[in-house]
Amino acid sequence: MGRGPVHGVVRTYGRAMTWSPFSPGFWRSPLRGPRFTSALGLVLLVGITVLFLTGLVSYAAYNPDLSPVNDKTPDKGILGFYLFAWPTDPHWLYRLNQGVHVTLGITLIPVLLAKLWSVVPRLFTLPPARSLAHALERISLLLLVGGALFEFVTGVLNVQLDYVFPGSFYPLHFYGAWVFFAAFVAHAALKTPAAVRNLRRLRQEESSDLVAPRPDPPTVSRRGALWFVGGGSLLLFATTAGQNFDGPLRRTALLAPHGGAEPGSGPNGFQINKTAGYAGIVAAETGEDAWRLVVTGRTGTLRLSRAQLARLPLHSAALPIACVEGWSTSDQWWRGVRLSDLAALVGHDDPADVFVESLQRRGAFRRAALRGNQVADPRSLLALYVNGEDLSFDHGHPARVIVPAAPGVLNTKWVARLTFGEL
Repeated sequence: MGRGPVHGVVRTYGRAMTWSPFSPGFWRSPLRGPRFTSALGLVLLVGITVLFLTGLVSYAAYNPDLSPVNDKTPDKGILGFYLFAWPTDPHWLYRLNQGVHVTLGITLIPVLLAKLWSVVPRLFTLPPARSLAHALERISLLLLVGGALFEFVTGVLNVQLDYVFPGSFYPLHFYGAWVFFAAFVAHAALKTPAAVRNLRRLRQEESSDLVAPRPDPPTVSRRGALWFVGGGSLLLFATTAGQNFDGPLRRTALLAPHGGAEPGSGPNGFQINKTAGYAGIVAAETGEDAWRLVVTGRTGTLRLSRAQLARLPLHSAALPIACVEGWSTSDQWWRGVRLSDLAALVGHDDPADVFVESLQRRGAFRRAALRGNQVADPRSLLALYVNGEDLSFDHGHPARVIVPAAPGVLNTKWVARLTFGEL
């Protein structure tokens, strides 16, 4: 009589624990194992390292040390140790960097999800910490998983132009990247040697804690599962990468906001990010009678109409537009006045920084700064024409900045004022 209830409790507890994620018997998939996890981990080791480096380079392209308006993370401290003056050669540098960053990030999503799925039993291991070292490892694992999900989710939402963040995307993604990558480096240092050893073995270690003690019958092999993950990544690549090109390839970018057909035909029929309507630009203020470009420098201030600008020496440059969201255009033929010539009109014969202000009334980067090396490049223009025609309203009429290798937001549209001098 005394033992019956005890046995009943044990049996009930045993059945309950079988259906609890904290029980090893809960995880029944025969796919989990050290070689499967290691293969995914080594792919992420390379891919995430490239993502992190291209992300840092992308941030440097904004020249955040030049001016507070360019710096979206003013409290970054030592995290900005690597920043450098962004070059203008090669002119496709930012286009390549950001195309790789965004396309690779989206392509790695199936690999990341598969990796998290493969190790999820370890998140429910009891006891939570067997020692101080084990506790630190678990904390780093939580930072790694949380950081990975945060970075990929915010990155994808930004690419999709769905700004639903509790703050600016730039500091969120920048600081999140450092937290995530610090945890990633710690995890990689601990796990990479074991991952390499696992891949060299011909058979799985059946004693691994990733192997289910009572696995369900397999419906696909581990190799087949890896092919499935790879196929998912290839599909995402094929439906994203086209946003980096013009013409038919752009129509393959089904998952990108700037995929599909070009937004019009003719010389101005290439992709845009923000329309004049979105930016709050009124056509009346850009007309010949109303609009004047204010140029300020060492010797004073000039006010130039578009007709007066068109009578200055004009030059042409073939340059792309590339945005942080990963999309870009091929080279367009721009024609206008060199920024260095405008600087010379107000007394700056030497390379001078410039502060650019737009008619744009809302949104980020309606004001931006360019370094002296960017102003001095002969391809850096205040463009009046593109592909042989006046700029359209949405492409920045009456005038816009175009600079080689600069992020799209620094190629300010609807320019109202240029202030040359040291910033």
